[in-house]
Amino acid sequence: MDFTPGPAVHQILCADCGTPITPNSANLCVACLRNSVDITEGIPKQASVSYCRNCERFLSPPQTWTIARPESPELLSICLRKLKGLNKVRLTEAHFIWTEPHSKRLRLSITIQKEVLTNTVLEQTFELEYLVQHGQCSDCAKLAAKNTWKALVQVRQKVPHKRTFLFLEQLILKHGAQKDTISVKEVKDGLDFFYSQRSHAIKMVEFLASVVPVRSKSSEQLLSSDTHTNTANYKFTYSVEIAPVCKDDLVCIPPKLARAMSNIHPLTLCVRVGNSLQLLDPATLQTADLTSAAYWRTPFESLASVADLVEFTVLDIEPSVRTRGKYVLAEAQVALAGAFRSHSDEIMDEYDGGRAAQIFHTRTHLGAILQPGDSVMGYHLTNANFNSSDYTALRAEHLPDVILVKKAYPNRRKKSKARNWRLRSIGKEAGEEGETGAERGIVGRMGGRDKRKIEEDYEMFLRELEEDPEMRGVVNLYKAPMQDTQMGTLPVQRRSGGGKGSRHKAQFAMDVDAAEPEVDVAGVDDEDEDEADFPEVQLDELLEGFDEMTLGTGEDLNEDV
Repeated sequence: MDFTPGPAVHQILCADCGTPITPNSANLCVACLRNSVDITEGIPKQASVSYCRNCERFLSPPQTWTIARPESPELLSICLRKLKGLNKVRLTEAHFIWTEPHSKRLRLSITIQKEVLTNTVLEQTFELEYLVQHGQCSDCAKLAAKNTWKALVQVRQKVPHKRTFLFLEQLILKHGAQKDTISVKEVKDGLDFFYSQRSHAIKMVEFLASVVPVRSKSSEQLLSSDTHTNTANYKFTYSVEIAPVCKDDLVCIPPKLARAMSNIHPLTLCVRVGNSLQLLDPATLQTADLTSAAYWRTPFESLASVADLVEFTVLDIEPSVRTRGKYVLAEAQVALAGAFRSHSDEIMDEYDGGRAAQIFHTRTHLGAILQPGDSVMGYHLTNANFNSSDYTALRAEHLPDVILVKKAYPNRRKKSKARNWRLRSIGKEAGEEGETGAERGIVGRMGGRDKRKIEEDYEMFLRELEEDPEMRGVVNLYKAPMQDTQMGTLPVQRRSGGGKGSRHKAQFAMDVDAAEPEVDVAGVDDEDEDEADFPEVQLDELLEGFDEMTLGTGEDLNEDV
């Protein structure tokens, strides 16, 4: 077998350094070729990006303001689009080089390729530095000048608490419905959202109609008109009213409407609020969904809310075989909490006429979770007096003495205990449109005499999230930093901005609200153990990225945390 040698590979000497190389059109080695040819020529090594501190957006060519996190693909794309001369080379790799968040500098490492001679491709890696320049976007400029909004959405709910708006704030954050809002103002019974375009306001109204039962109406105001061009300038206002029925409220449906809803008993509980109201008869487990349109045709108010709940103790409970979803019908015997304590306090017994130790028999839908000895919250109807003609028309023998609503965990918050999770809020400036202030958060900014009530509503909202897994599933919960869970949580007053020492906060920054456990109550035994079946928030329900700092607000977040 004959061996045929391959063709010999000839080498030449580099024209500059004399190193043996494979022949090429330049007759130069790679090192000498890089010294003689600079493929980065025409690409600036320094550039700048515009950043709006009010809305935390970067200017993306052409004249588009985009939200981008530090070292995110969106921010990398903005930086590369602002780089001149990059279209003449081939980009193979680009990534950020870490810099201090407060340095206002962005460093990039870029690898490019370019054909310098025939069949000769040169690759080179170099660094770029971007200066973050603070500016003001067009929307924030309009906000700084008063009376420049084009559309207003007025959201109202006539209830004595703010839990609905606290929950609505989390829904807005989860779905990003606040991105087009230029200003938020808190009023007595709700919130006002200001927009620069009418379409953005219509989008918010549609979002509200998809998550809560509302009715809306619109109006417009003529600002100016031009008869020569037949054009006019209007301001649009959309009034949105949320149904005044909340979760766990006791309602009495008008008889005509109750017959239309599968002849359900008029006295029901509202167990869920979405774009419709889900009502439940605790005595029969019969449920009915009341749509928003049907409610506003025959509106009614709640007989009692969670503020009227009374704590009971379960003495005995006998679940039956009748179930509907997570609800199990049961016969229960309950008594007022502390009814069978030692009768050292005879004053209350005399005041209550000896009814404190009375045992009540009732039917409940909580047969799956209640056990003898548990605490449960319910409505005490024996001595209740409701200003409702529909309730008065009900036959007395068909009315229960007690309606149980939800299981209670009295020992859970008696001791100061930090939560391992937090909520974000829409960080907006307090005051009128365009004004700035030290306070933040769209709910609870009014302060004053209402401040303490707002904090109580916020704590109650946090407890509802802990006790209701379905409610937690529709909001975003974030892991708290390790130092906060070790040292305890922040005061809830931080949510309202604090006092004179509070620093200025950027608008629509993703502020973090810490949950403050209740302080110890005098006379509470510190050795009380927490309930074993308390529905703890699991780690897999929490999201990361809570403590990621944004440019322009890193110092403020560090100070708050």
